[in-house]
Formats: sequence, structure tokens, C-alpha cells
Amino acid sequence: MPDARFQPLTGFRDFAPQECAERNYLFSCWRRVAARYGFAEWEGPTVEATELYLKKTGGELPTQLFRFQDQGGRDVTLRPELTASLGRMAAGYQREYPKPLKWFEIGSCFRYEKPQKGRLREFYQFNADILGEKGSGADAELISLAIDCMRELGLTAGDFVVRISDRAVWLRYAAEHGIPEEKTGDFLAVVDKFERDSPETCQEKLAAFGLSRSELVEFIAHPPVDCSPRFNEVQADLAARGLAECIRLDLSVVRGLTYYTGLVFEIFDTAHSLRAIAGGGRYDALVGTLSEDAVNLPATGFAMGDAVIAHLIRQCPAAEAQMNAAARLRSCEAFLALADPARRPELLTLASALRNKGVSVDFPLSAAKLNNQLRRAERQGARYAVIVGSEYPALELKTLATRQSRQVTPEELLFLLSGKAARPSLPESETTQS
Repeated sequence: MPDARFQPLTGFRDFAPQECAERNYLFSCWRRVAARYGFAEWEGPTVEATELYLKKTGGELPTQLFRFQDQGGRDVTLRPELTASLGRMAAGYQREYPKPLKWFEIGSCFRYEKPQKGRLREFYQFNADILGEKGSGADAELISLAIDCMRELGLTAGDFVVRISDRAVWLRYAAEHGIPEEKTGDFLAVVDKFERDSPETCQEKLAAFGLSRSELVEFIAHPPVDCSPRFNEVQADLAARGLAECIRLDLSVVRGLTYYTGLVFEIFDTAHSLRAIAGGGRYDALVGTLSEDAVNLPATGFAMGDAVIAHLIRQCPAAEAQMNAAARLRSCEAFLALADPARRPELLTLASALRNKGVSVDFPLSAAKLNNQLRRAERQGARYAVIVGSEYPALELKTLATRQSRQVTPEELLFLLSGKAARPSLPESETTQS
């Protein structure tokens, strides 16, 4: 048993091969959808100057930073989110790329907060952003991408909902109710915690603005008709894509980071048993504030974390079955089993030839009984076992899932396991049961 002193720190994880396969399944789904939408991948540093987050994020985030002084005396932070880094990079690189920029990133983030279901201190995020387009088409494209990410993971409209809001509605509400402009951020922070705070706590906070919780309950439940023209445009766009059933207007969504300027959204499971699965929105002013020449680059983006989405997948049988099938641990395609130790040189030659053709191959590194080798092949998730024995160059190709086998030559094996014939079917007339 491992020494308890050397276990991962609270809120951090080991990824053994099976867990790593499940994580990579998420990554591959995200990358496939991003590619279909024409997004290019980017990456930034894991450590940034702390000032980047203190000035550009706000809310609770500054209290959750993994912040330290490096050996050069600099105040630095492990990145808690990716949008600030993206804004800094976009300001510097935007002239080199045609607009709009459609960029995505998958990377680790760090927040010093209390670990709980779906919330860890180190986690992975998929970020997708569109920069350089101020129209509602960018908002709709981004939300469509988020929905298709959910569907790519085997989830359906019955499993999740995209709750969309508009900060412009709340800014107008604040102005109409006499809230000073310098206090608007504090008011939005109260609205952001509307669902999480107890009614008593919420009422106490709203009293400072001369408002009652019942007023907000009524406003959120029955917002004015056409209160958000931007939402109406996005709704029409998504309806044309056949995605209208996945979204709804919900003014209780505000998002805590202060750089958001307009339409915002969050994705929740329909049972509302988890925290937000994804969230984002429009941040039209951020890039300009991170640029010396005040680059005007309107932007919208969202992030989806791996910890929460993994919980939702395990709650939905169809999505879990899809993940289990796709992430089944398979360390090799073919396992070469040695039945005759004298044929080891031929086995090594065959292994190299298959690997040179792009076939994943493993074999025993030391002498072992044939049955033990075949059991190892199954434990490794190999599709095929190739038995190299005294009859060489005759080989036995065994499909482990069906126990069907056939004799092949090395040349036939290379053809069958490489290229388009990487998963050969074995007709009954040419197979034997073993």
C-alpha cells in the first residue's frame, strides 16, 4: 500500500491508465467538435503574472488563487482560468490572423477552493472563443458548439439545458432602480448568487440597494417581453439549426467574472443535481484593456470543465456506455505470443514490421507460458493474439473477443492488420474455434 504521506494533495488527482483513457475520451470529443466548427487550437503558459487575474477577473476568483513568489521575486499564479491568458495573447497576435478568430484550448487550471462534487483544485477545461465579431451570430455559433459538445458525449436535450441571460438587462434594471454605476458590480454579484444564497441572506444583501428578494423573483420569473433583443436573435439562429429545445431565457444567470459585458449562459443538467457544467458569455472590452494600443476586439467564449461533465456522463446510462466503449483500455492492437522460444528472432522481426506499418504491437519481454501470454493479451485489451510457433512462417491469428482463429503468413498478417484492413473480419468458412 502506498505511503499515505505521498498521496495526491487534496483536490488533485492521479490518472492511472483507465482514468487517463476516460480523460482522453473527453479531450477527443472536444477536439472533434471544435474541428467541425473550424476552430484552431492554442495554448498558453500555466503560470502568469498575478496582476493579470487581480485586475481582469474579479468576483471570488482573487481569493482562490494558487499564488506565490518565484525565485526571481515575481508575484505569479497558476492559471485559474484561460480567458485572461487568451485576451493577452489575442491582443498580441490578432494582426497575424484573419478575423474572426475561432480558437480553442484544452488545459489544466488551478483554484484553491473547497473540493466537492464536480469541483477540484486542479481540473481540465475546454475553452472555445470567437474574437473579432460583435454580432449575435458569434454568440449563437458558440452556444451551438457547446450543445454539440454535449451531444458528442452521448447526452441529449433531455439531459441538459442551456440557460441564457443578458447582462444588459440587469444593467438597465439597476439604472431604473437608482443603483449607482459604481455599485452595479456589487449588485450583479448578488444576482449571481441568487440561487445559492438562502432567501434570508439574499434579502439582507438586496436591502443595501433598496430592493426586496420578492421583486427579483418576480422579475426573473416574468421578464418583460423583448427584454433582450440579443437573446431573441440567438434563439432564432439556434432554432434554424434545430437546437431551440436545448435553450431557455433565464435571467438568474449572471456569471461572476467582472469582464462579462453582454449575453452570458450556463449549461446545467436537467435534474439540477450538479453545479454548472459549462459557462461563458460575451466579454467585448477585455482584449482592449490588455493591449497597449487598446485593440478593439469584441469577443465571446465559454469553458467546460472535465470534473462536472464526468459526473453527468455517469448519471446518464447511454452516455456512460458510449464513454466506456470508447475509453476501453487497449494498450495494443495485437499481442505477439511466443510458443517456441527458438522463434524469438522471427517474432521480433514481425513486431518491428507491424510497428513500422503503424500497428500497435506488444509481446513478452521474457520467457512465459503460452497460456499466461494469452491471458496477458486479454488483460491488455488486445484485439488479436498472433501465435509464433515452430510452424513459422505459418502464424495463428486469434480474434480474442470471439475466440476465432485462422492461419496466416507474415505477409498476410501485415496486410490484414495495417491500412484499411486494420480490423479483419474472419469468415466462418476460414475460421476454427479454439
